Amino acid sequence: MVPPVEPRALAKVPFVELADGRLRGVVSSGSDIGRVYVSSIVAGTHEYSCGTNNNRPCGGLTSAGLCNHLRALVDAAVLQYGGGRVARYLRVDGAEDAMSADDVVSRLRGQRARLEAASVFSGFLRHLGYLELPDVALPVPELDWFPAGRAVL
Repeated sequence: MVPPVEPRALAKVPFVELADGRLRGVVSSGSDIGRVYVSSIVAGTHEYSCGTNNNRPCGGLTSAGLCNHLRALVDAAVLQYGGGRVARYLRVDGAEDAMSADDVVSRLRGQRARLEAASVFSGFLRHLGYLELPDVALPVPELDWFPAGRAVL
């Protein structure tokens, strides 16, 4: 696990990761506590997608630009990993270490695409499951791949 570059509030973006060639995550709805959005941006092509956990498209997503959920995802990723790392992972032009979330967003050149959301949401649910594990000092089999042999939760 990589410690966050800056502390971030988990209420708006409870799950963000750089994985499977995408910046992807889960973003809470601003209007409905029972709704979340699964958002992602593909590295290299910068194709983007955003939809609800019920597979409904985001109403704020257009072919002309990113919705507020995708912007919140980039903000959270920059806080978690740093602007330079996010920019390099997404392969944006002129990636630098001191990039802000606005810098990253301004250099994205992709278009709206229909991307698989199920794997992102299932990853989020798997991470939530780790929060329910009892606090023990013994190794957790699901987390055995950590270099030290056990994870600190």
